[in-house]
Amino acid sequence: MVGHDVETPLCETFRDQMSIIEMPLSEAPLCLSCCPVKGDLLVGCTNKLVLFSLKYQIINEELSILDFERSLVIHIRNITPVEISFCVGYIAVMSDLEVLILKLESNPKNGESANHRPQKTNSPMKPAEGISNEALQLESDDFVICQKPMELLGEKSEQSGVSVTLESTGLDDEKIKYFHVQHLLYRRFAPDISSYVLSDDIKLHSLQLLPVYQTGSLTSERKYSYQEKELLSLFCFFSLPHVGYLYMVVKSVELMSVYQYPERSQQAVLTPQFLHVITSNYLQCFTVRCSAATAREEDPDMDSTVKACPPVSMDVCALRIQLFIGLKAICHFKNHIILLTKADPEVIPERSESPKRLLSRKATSVKLKTPPVAEAGWNLYIVNTISPVQLYREMVDYSNTYKTAKTQSCIHLLSEAHLLVRAALMDPSQLEPAEKAELLEAFKESCGHLGDCYSRLDTQYSHLALPYYKMSGLSMAEVLARVDWAAEDGSQKYDRGLIFYINHSLYENLDEELSEVTERVVQMFHVAEPKQLPHILCSPSMKNVNPLTALRYLRKLDTSGLSSVLVTLSKAAVALTVGDLDLHQQEMRSHSEMKLVCGFILEPRLLIQQKKGQSVPTELALHLKETQPGLLVASVLGLQKNNKIGIEEADSFFKVLCGKDEDTIPQLLVDFWEAQLVACLPDVLLQKLFFKLTSQYIWRLSKRQPPDTIPLRTSEDLINTCNHYGLIYPWVNVLISSDSLADKNYAEDLSKLQSLICGPSFDIASIVPFLEPLSEDTVAGLSVQVLCQTRLKEYEQCIDTLLERCPEAIIPYANHELKEENRTLWWKKLLPELCQRIKCGGEKYQLYLSSLKETLSVVAVELELRDFLNVLPEDGTAAFFLPYLLYCSRKKSLT
Repeated sequence: MVGHDVETPLCETFRDQMSIIEMPLSEAPLCLSCCPVKGDLLVGCTNKLVLFSLKYQIINEELSILDFERSLVIHIRNITPVEISFCVGYIAVMSDLEVLILKLESNPKNGESANHRPQKTNSPMKPAEGISNEALQLESDDFVICQKPMELLGEKSEQSGVSVTLESTGLDDEKIKYFHVQHLLYRRFAPDISSYVLSDDIKLHSLQLLPVYQTGSLTSERKYSYQEKELLSLFCFFSLPHVGYLYMVVKSVELMSVYQYPERSQQAVLTPQFLHVITSNYLQCFTVRCSAATAREEDPDMDSTVKACPPVSMDVCALRIQLFIGLKAICHFKNHIILLTKADPEVIPERSESPKRLLSRKATSVKLKTPPVAEAGWNLYIVNTISPVQLYREMVDYSNTYKTAKTQSCIHLLSEAHLLVRAALMDPSQLEPAEKAELLEAFKESCGHLGDCYSRLDTQYSHLALPYYKMSGLSMAEVLARVDWAAEDGSQKYDRGLIFYINHSLYENLDEELSEVTERVVQMFHVAEPKQLPHILCSPSMKNVNPLTALRYLRKLDTSGLSSVLVTLSKAAVALTVGDLDLHQQEMRSHSEMKLVCGFILEPRLLIQQKKGQSVPTELALHLKETQPGLLVASVLGLQKNNKIGIEEADSFFKVLCGKDEDTIPQLLVDFWEAQLVACLPDVLLQKLFFKLTSQYIWRLSKRQPPDTIPLRTSEDLINTCNHYGLIYPWVNVLISSDSLADKNYAEDLSKLQSLICGPSFDIASIVPFLEPLSEDTVAGLSVQVLCQTRLKEYEQCIDTLLERCPEAIIPYANHELKEENRTLWWKKLLPELCQRIKCGGEKYQLYLSSLKETLSVVAVELELRDFLNVLPEDGTAAFFLPYLLYCSRKKSLT
């Protein structure tokens, strides 16, 4: 036996013989469960559950064997397991009338460490809530104790009175250790006292945990490895003889479905697609909601306008019932149902206990009746279940009988067919490529059928037509081709689902142009949703609609309940399409510019449409560019302010509108940037916008490049309306006046740049590196350079520059800039510099001399006589400085 002498060379014998693993137990086992994911074994005894972990032992390069190690003992009191189920740390325990679901957790709770002594993790509920010892002592042959039914979910299930204690018995190097247990569900049923003598009718049976997991990629052997599977959902099923219960476990615990059997059941088996139930003579098949629940766990976009799935709460239904005489047992493997039958209805295994004992929590004893040596009548059947695609086809064909009746039955049946295909696709490891492709095709087809139902049946869920049609992969033209237009006229009430689908599809700017059905669509919305007619006419998909037809329906609209400006703009756009400029101008003049901007905000597609991910200007936008550029800029600004268009998208729109490439900036885009600063949009990053504008101003000034169109705002307009454009310093005007600027556009760009630099919000240091194209040999470059140095408080350098390049501006500069803490520069910097330059003479001698006189006047006022004398040059002419000395000496008496 494996585990006794693993070093013995058994390579040859293992290929031909069965290996037996011995796992000794201290108590008689009552039930057994194997984890379907990891292969671990859980054995149920009277008061405990024993977990054996599956181990892979590598003997050599060619041989590895399996072994089991007892890793955990779970002590359970107040419930005796009749059936158990184990799956990746989740444990379900069932007695005759109770079900308990636990989760073993491997992370230490509150920093506790693993202990090899029993750790009590849950306390039983208070004696008042459970069965007191006195009550148990009263139990005799004359009394039956019945407890009330109970369902406890989540943390409340810890109040069930069932005590659970963990005892770790594994090795220290074990990869997974369970430190504590979490209670998930406790359910207790009460028997029907009127029929308590029929003991078998009040027992639970068929406990099962069904895992559904996300599967990894295919291995080289085209098989899925269990180690690659991540648990996504877990379902727990158990059943009374006449009612079955299906719970969803993992993220939350909730009851999904309740199954009512037409007669007493003996056993049931749950699969992702079906629930198979056997009675004494019938095999019954019910639908399940596992795929619906799993879809919502797996995809966060489920139940949105993108994706949909039939609800978990949808009623289950029986698919078929097959006759088998003497059914005894059932199990399931892939697409096979294995049945055991016996013609003689005598039951071989039976539990022997009194009805009273079944109603209490005390342990029941399982006795096996010894069968005869050779008993006749036993049969084994292997039933192949019908392929999901074939069953799907049958259900779709059957649903056609309800198609014209417009009832919920058609939707219910198609939803069942859809979930059937979903369930078949949940585990791709069981599918061949051809079968998977066929299922995917059936899935898309089922989505199309459901979309048809919800689009044509007037229900409260008619909006589901949109996500189902999206999942079907059908184009809008293909969907509209499925509509029976011949049966509908202008007076007919159109179904809400179809209108909802078309409306949303036209809003989503699909790269699909309708042709033959455009007039039908316009007619439909004119009758059913007249408020949406201006919007759908703006969709790129309706480009091929007859403009005269569109204009006719727009004129029929009653604008009392609509936005009249939106109808006006729609008519103006259509008039432009047919070349009726008089009608276009008439409509555009019927509202103020502010109202027209509001109309464009209500429907941005009047100006901008999306084609293949690019923002494309409409014919109306191109016309406004030539006739009303101010309205166009204000409208796009309104769209941005209302989050209808992004910053980069707006920039791209103006470039495309003006026919410029990516590197060329049209004047209309500069106007838009300036309008953004005027509007003070909160979402606009100011420094980024400043950089865009200054870069363009500098580029134009350096290249002497005039704007391609007349700017909408002058520098004076911007200074008066925008806080970010500051008043230009007075000395700048003196500096510029020294050179005539004949080009008006050049002067405007320079004034705007100077105004931005003089503004309070501009980050000067960020723009200095980009001033290089502006030569200091020009007045523009000099003024911008000195402005930036002044804002950076580099006053001494500015004084040197001005004395060298423009002496006439030095006194205005000093009067404006050398104040307060900078006043000392008058006598420490400016006075010595002027004296030095006067000594050198030259053509600017007179300018320096007049500047010196102004400087001495200021210094004489600011300094005391002694200080004044100290700053005067030692080699100066006394007669020149005497008047200023006299003024300085007399100023105290004058004051």
